[in-house]
Amino acid sequence: MKQSPIFSKTYDFILWLLNHTENYPKSERFRMGKRLEDGAFEFYELLIQATRTSKRKRQVLLDADLVLDKVRLFMRLSHARKLTSQGQYEYAAASLSEIGRLLGGWLETVP
Repeated sequence: MKQSPIFSKTYDFILWLLNHTENYPKSERFRMGKRLEDGAFEFYELLIQATRTSKRKRQVLLDADLVLDKVRLFMRLSHARKLTSQGQYEYAAASLSEIGRLLGGWLETVP
């Protein structure tokens, strides 16, 4: 079965994020790093849930969109607190934008 690109893009982002947050100072690893990682994992879990439900699919995808917005906020805060370089932030922002576009396209197909 061919999987939607949103799954591979999200997987790639999570892998990058885990490597990135490992370099946070210890005090931020358990504050900002944990929030970023938890949000990214929750987003992926909601994507999986959306593939397994038909009645609530739209609501699950809307929940995923909310979680994605939180991840974007935490990435901006991470950059503002100088935990993320400009190049890292640009990569993350581009990845999250692409994932958001894919999610929006999926949402358009659900009644």
